[in-house]
Amino acid sequence: MEWKNIYRGLIMGVSDVIPGVSGGTIAVLLGIYDRLIAAINGLLSKEWKKHLGFLIPLGVGVLTAIFLLANVIEWLFAHYPGPTKFFFLGLILGVLPYLFYKADAKYAFKGNHYVLLVIGIVVVASMAFFNPNEGTVIEDVTGSTYVLLFFSGFIASSAMIIPGISGSFMLLLIGVYATIISAISNLQLDIIAVTGIGIVLGILVMSKVINFFLNNYYTGTFAIIIGLVIGSVFVVFPGWPTTTSMLLLSVVTFAVGLFAAYLLGRIEYEE
Repeated sequence: MEWKNIYRGLIMGVSDVIPGVSGGTIAVLLGIYDRLIAAINGLLSKEWKKHLGFLIPLGVGVLTAIFLLANVIEWLFAHYPGPTKFFFLGLILGVLPYLFYKADAKYAFKGNHYVLLVIGIVVVASMAFFNPNEGTVIEDVTGSTYVLLFFSGFIASSAMIIPGISGSFMLLLIGVYATIISAISNLQLDIIAVTGIGIVLGILVMSKVINFFLNNYYTGTFAIIIGLVIGSVFVVFPGWPTTTSMLLLSVVTFAVGLFAAYLLGRIEYEE
């Protein structure tokens, strides 16, 4: 078991709860994105035990963060939404040097790769024009509600595993974010189970698609990934603070995010 993955999972889990921030982006920052995709795809291979040794500690960290920190994230977004988002802006921008390093962009990128990068930026940045809301918590749960939650989990996790695209943001667009966060906070096991099944299946399907492109079009895939991450800046950006105190706090949290990305990148990419 790679128990070090627990702390990696904790960081990914926190990011997955926050609309606009992608767990896939954090996986790239941590230097484990390629291994994550390969491990998910390898679950049905002869080396499944080795892949479980990688995935189980990671999953423990993700689930721990989601269940223990859901209330904390809700509180931060209720009281300090701007500074919280500026922290993740710093984290996202801080990951870019490592993404370019991972892709060997200086030597490998050609004209078509920059076109793909711009397409990635446009695809995610266009989401900033959507005006989603959390939606109300669904009180009357019926069979159709479970179907909605299953497909919401499937769609969100498919997006979640792609750097730059936030699974939580997709849940906001669908209108079930409040319902799922409430279910996690109050341990509504039926909603958690149905959504969880959709999430697992979505990750399995999308990981196969990503694995194919990483194996066959590595540089082009990373060009798109870099574009998606850059584009997510437009989605996460909360606007400029209107008071001096919030501006100063946002500058501090942004700097902390940048520094955290630098530290994580140094630790993970120098191993």
